[in-house]
Parts: sequence; structure tokens; C-alpha cells
Amino acid sequence: MNVALIGSGGREHAIAYKVCESRLLNKLYIIPGNPGTAKLGENINIDIKNSDEVLKFCKEQNIELVIIGPEQPLVDGLANVLRNKDIFVFGPDAEAAEIEADKSFAKKIMRTAKVPTANYMEFDTINYERAKEFLKQKKYPCVLKANGLAAGKGVVICNSYEEAEKTLRSFFIGKIFGSSGEKVLIEEFLTGEEASVFAITDGSDFICLPAAQDHKRIGDNDTGKNTGGMGAYSPAPIVTSKVIEEVAIRIIAPTLKAMNDEGKRFIGCLYVGLILTEKGPKVIEFNCRFGDPETQAVLPLLKGDFLQLIYSAAKGKLDKNVVSYNGGSSVCVVAASSGYPDSYKKGFEITGLDNLPEDVIVFHAGTKEENGKILTNGGRVLGVTSIISENDLVKAKAKAYEAMDNIYFKSIYYRKDIADKAIKN
Repeated sequence: MNVALIGSGGREHAIAYKVCESRLLNKLYIIPGNPGTAKLGENINIDIKNSDEVLKFCKEQNIELVIIGPEQPLVDGLANVLRNKDIFVFGPDAEAAEIEADKSFAKKIMRTAKVPTANYMEFDTINYERAKEFLKQKKYPCVLKANGLAAGKGVVICNSYEEAEKTLRSFFIGKIFGSSGEKVLIEEFLTGEEASVFAITDGSDFICLPAAQDHKRIGDNDTGKNTGGMGAYSPAPIVTSKVIEEVAIRIIAPTLKAMNDEGKRFIGCLYVGLILTEKGPKVIEFNCRFGDPETQAVLPLLKGDFLQLIYSAAKGKLDKNVVSYNGGSSVCVVAASSGYPDSYKKGFEITGLDNLPEDVIVFHAGTKEENGKILTNGGRVLGVTSIISENDLVKAKAKAYEAMDNIYFKSIYYRKDIADKAIKN
């Protein structure tokens, strides 16, 4: 079949890498893609915000499946436009994508489905003074979340009233997240290790992929600002088969049912952001797509036909038996531009990409090609990812950092402790 993949980041490069293994694939187009995806298919320079142009291209090229990587086109309704013209899509309609785009909606779904999650109160800008009074009564630490999309950066853990009030002011008055921060959720702080589980679903049936652990903070030992993710590893040993079973029964199944009951059938990848508390797993957040950079660590650990799996989900009848965990392990280290997640410079040449050890793939995230050279073009630039056949995170970590030693660009920055949480335990 002819397949179109929407997006241009490391997640999309990893999806393209896995889709290309399928016997079902005829031609892969990536819209707009990056220098990494260009080696796996044909990059097409179309603005993904222009759904009519995307649709026109898909019709002209007889596209049978569209895989939508990032959250924004899902929230904007690209899947709706394509499905309305009888094109199969892996990714939810705009109505179901609200589970990520509207944290208040997600909390209501969880309440309906009796899904374990943090207690919370929500406030909008007209209730600024009430929100400040509420913060004075809170136990600390507490968590402030922008209600809308914020590129993974809209969550702040506050350790005092002063810090919380400053954060609230930056949301409501400073408008650092624009309209996404016009409503804020103030949540209790939950203690435990975090993990990510991807559920591939046709809206009712689902399969869980190997669990991963993301590293959101910019600095080693989880210090500094939140980012889009500085690295990930899989499988996460803290997510045992017993935990996965509990997550499936208590979280994923009732959430999908509640979404169906709302008339918002969810087809695609339901990302479950978990915290493993003393009282069991609880949901920190849902996302409406694959996580980044967890995808780069999880997908290489699948054996079987990944394209067939997601095509069956898009058609509405999930084939759960075509993919399974291959027994290996993977560590993805993000090479970022110094200054990220704040201001940073772009346009530096990247060297060393052709001098990598075996069992390592570099997924492109923020790069561009000019005159035959690969240049930096974003905050998160590369996902340097080890893929080994054994479940040995010590070896997988060593392999990823061995590869990182070969890669250079001016102002390169990366964490040195990806996977240490699992290794120490």
C-alpha cells in the first residue's frame, strides 16, 4: 500500500523506520519529513496545517493509510477531513484528541471511568484571585498545568506558595502559553516513578507496547526546566506484567469505553502517562499520539509487522497478534541545542553521523540539509538510540553514549544519566 506519514520530528523518523520493515508497504511519503526520513521514503513539502492540500495529495497518490504523528494536526481535525473522504487514518478525530488538548475534559473522562488520578481544581483567568486564595491553602509541593497544548512544557511542580503564585501569574498575566494557559488545573502532587505506556487501539480493543520511561527535565538527576523530553529507555523494568495488566483493566479499557459513550471513539495511539504510587498506578496525563522521545526507544523493540498492526486499528478491527516484544532493550539520548528549552542558535553543521557503532540508529528531530551537509534546525536535534537484542539496559546505555561520543555540533548538549533510574534499581 501507499502510506503517508504526517510530521517532521524524531517520532516520525522512528515510525518511518518501523513502517519500512513491512511487506505491505509499496511507497512511503513523509509530509514534510526531515533529512532522516528522506532515506526511508519521499519527503513532500506540504504545510500540514493545510488539510485540503494534504487531502489532495493523498487522493492523487492513492494513499491507503495516513499516520498522523504530532498532536496539533490531530487537534485541528486533519483526521476528520481525511476520514470523511474514505481514507484510513491512524490517529483520532479532533473530538477524541481533546483527551490531550483539554486537560479538564480528560479529567472528566477519568472521573466518569473511575480511573485513578490526582485530585485537582480548575480555574480560569476570571478566577485569578480565587486561584491565589486556593494556593494559599494548598499543601506543597503541588502541580500547576496549563489546560491546553503546550509542547510538553505546560506542567510546573511548585514547592511553595510563592513559586505557585509566580507560576500562576506567568500563565494568566504573562500568557507564556497563550490561550492554552487561560485555564489552569491545580493538582495534588503524587509521589512515585513515572512511566509511559502506548496503547494501540481501534477504539474498543487494544494492545500495549513495551513500557518506557521519559526524562522531561533539562538537567541530570531531573533538575531544571521541563522540556519536550531529553531521552527515554525501554522496557521500563518498574512496569511489570502485573502493572501492565492493572493499567489495561483499570485505566485503558474504562477510558476507551467512556470515550465511546461520549461519542468520541478513539482510534490511534493512546499515550498513558503514569505515576506508580504506593496505591498503584495513577494517570498523570493522556496524550492522543505516540510520545517523543519514547517512540524512538519503543518501536525498535517490536517484532512483527507494525504497519499491519496500525492499519488494522485504522480500519476498525485490531489485529493484536501481528506484533510482539522482541526481548531487547533500547536507550535514546537526545542531543539538544545549548539553551533549549529557552532560546538557542541553529544552523550548525553536525558531524559523525556516518561513524556509528552497530546497533545504533540516529533519529533526526530538528535538522535540515543544505549543500549536502546536515545542520541543526531545532532545540532537540537528534535522538541517538541504541537497539540491542538483550534486555540489558547497562549495555544499551553504554552503546548509546559510545555513539554520542562520535557526534558533534557547536553548542551540543545532552543528559548523561538516561536510564540510570532503572540501572540503579
